[in-house]
Amino acid sequence: MKHIRLALILGFLPASPLLADTSEREDALKLPQTLITGNRQVQARSDSSSANSVFTRDDIDRLQPTSLTDLLGRVPGVQVARSGGRGGLPGIYIRGTKSAQSLVLVDGQRMANATSADSNLQYLNIDQIERVEVLRGSRSVIYGSDAIGGVIQIFTRRGADQAPQLRVHSTVGSYGSSDNSVGVSGGDGQTRYNVSASLEETAGINRTHASFPSDSDHDAYRNKSLNLNLSHYLSEGVEVGLTAMKNIGKTELDNSFGRWDPGTMTVSGQQLYSDFDISSVGSFIDAQLTERWNSRLELGHSENREKTRDKLSAELYSFNTYRDSLNWQNNLTLDDTNSLILGADTYEDRVRSSTVFDQDSRWNRAAFIQHRFRGDYFSTELGLRHDQNQQFGSHNTWSASLTVPLNADNDVLVSYSEGFRAPTFNDLYYPQFGNPNLKPEYSKSYELQWRSQLSDNSRLETSLYRTDISDAIVADADFIQQNIGAAQITGFESALQQEWFGWQSSLGIAVIDPRDRDTGHTLSRRARRTLSLDLDRQFGHVGVGASWQAMSRSFNDEDNTQPIAGYGLLGLRGNWQASPQVRFDVKVDNLLDKRFTRALYSYEGNYYGYREEGRALQLAVTWTPDFWHL
Repeated sequence: MKHIRLALILGFLPASPLLADTSEREDALKLPQTLITGNRQVQARSDSSSANSVFTRDDIDRLQPTSLTDLLGRVPGVQVARSGGRGGLPGIYIRGTKSAQSLVLVDGQRMANATSADSNLQYLNIDQIERVEVLRGSRSVIYGSDAIGGVIQIFTRRGADQAPQLRVHSTVGSYGSSDNSVGVSGGDGQTRYNVSASLEETAGINRTHASFPSDSDHDAYRNKSLNLNLSHYLSEGVEVGLTAMKNIGKTELDNSFGRWDPGTMTVSGQQLYSDFDISSVGSFIDAQLTERWNSRLELGHSENREKTRDKLSAELYSFNTYRDSLNWQNNLTLDDTNSLILGADTYEDRVRSSTVFDQDSRWNRAAFIQHRFRGDYFSTELGLRHDQNQQFGSHNTWSASLTVPLNADNDVLVSYSEGFRAPTFNDLYYPQFGNPNLKPEYSKSYELQWRSQLSDNSRLETSLYRTDISDAIVADADFIQQNIGAAQITGFESALQQEWFGWQSSLGIAVIDPRDRDTGHTLSRRARRTLSLDLDRQFGHVGVGASWQAMSRSFNDEDNTQPIAGYGLLGLRGNWQASPQVRFDVKVDNLLDKRFTRALYSYEGNYYGYREEGRALQLAVTWTPDFWHL
């Protein structure tokens, strides 16, 4: 912690007046054709070597997703397998990799739980989000461990260069659901801020079809969230900032495994409630040291605290993890065609829980360098990273890409990237299921991309890729974690943005073949084919839209004995800008009332699907009064 405290002090010292302007990073968050996550710096989306998807706040308002996981399901190559209803634990699969093999950032801070590697995306309120960026494919040179499948970064609400703006949002919907938030944001040329809070609740549904009588009730969910974002220019070219986020709530769980009573030698039901407390705080200083040298220092602390209790007994389980992180990156423009990224990062994880782990802390330190050449006839990117892990020693990874513009409207990209991921504390030490002999996972990824501006109103991006993972970690039939020889994932994905006679359309298609190379079996909970289609049109102050999402069948287990049926979901939405200050939104999810499941559970030797919500109606109003101009 000493280096974190020292860096926090240094990060907010006054800077030299000789420093020049930093890039307008905050403004870039509002733009659909910019990207920050690719190299931790502002760049055009078309300049990034990573296949990427971006959702701005305007996109979120138009699509009206109920949750962040609903939004991510629209990204080609991304699948979400949720364990029933709101607040249910989601599995996030980017290009066939599992949740633990993809990195989730919130305002630059790593958010994964150190024990389970769960990202807790289900707890992030969609109204608190300014922007979402998704990188598909390995980005391990810049981000290190966990970025084998890709990177998801969530940017919380930001202020703008404007007078203080109050924002009040209220939503009511089926299943006793409501979501209410209030926030104020604003700023000037020197300081920007946003403070917002929300309360999300639902009576829920009974997630399990068959289980103990104690599980037959509806599973409610409650989430209170608070978000703070502040940035300030100390002088010309020197910006400092602070972000803070906290989510506190409760979710009710169904437990088909029950509780074993050694006295009576029987299994009885439980009434489980999980209290969660997710928080993070980060600070940064961004300085344009010279015309060609930008330096950014980021520091963060995050906590994932969870307490699960059984109302039918005195049982209580707690899992608390803590992470401190430091990232220092220097962006150097060598000349008109060459640039360089030099950086170092470190983070430390600590575990405090009612379950005893053989090891409860671990650090990772790394240094990386990446060179980029951009010429008229081709562009290249070459990166190298060295990680020093306290438990698993030193590891080197590298990446390379080549971009060739065929003409002004068509680019072809070829890339290669390596990755490394250390097992989690649960993988290694969880009683009965952990395996302390696990080795780290390693990956090699190959990709071919074609990006085409077909017309002024049409853009097509396609990718053909293969990812080989050696020593992949999976659970065997007894739920004990094991290294399998190798997993191979091959896939194709395509994203088409098109405007047709005033209709804005977005089509995403993905086809993957994720396999255990030793057995030939399909990796669990990965569908081979997915499709997402959104159509929207604005008629003056009134907008209408529709969504169609389809997924082919998958398997719940590694042995492919428990199939999960495919499904297709249709949704409709509309909006009305009644006045400059008042907007109404309405939508119907799962219009055809399709019964479907994304994951299975076992009860008395049989397998059943977790229930998902059927047809659901949602009404919302947003009020942005202009008090300061009355």
